[in-house]
Amino acid sequence: MIFLIEIKRKGEERPEILVRRFNREIQQSGVLTLAKKKRYFEKELNRNAKRKSAVRRSVILSSKRGY
Repeated sequence: MIFLIEIKRKGEERPEILVRRFNREIQQSGVLTLAKKKRYFEKELNRNAKRKSAVRRSVILSSKRGY
């Protein structure tokens, strides 16, 4: 998905106001939330991998407890 956000300078507009307007447009469009979701996306594990990690966790916990 491609977002094209264009902010043009209005006359003698100060750079701080221009940056603030740009940030507001980014927030309203939802670009940042989508980027963060994509950045930390993890594929869902299959059944066998889930089982192996559960066994590994239980072994680690039982060794910590001293059983």
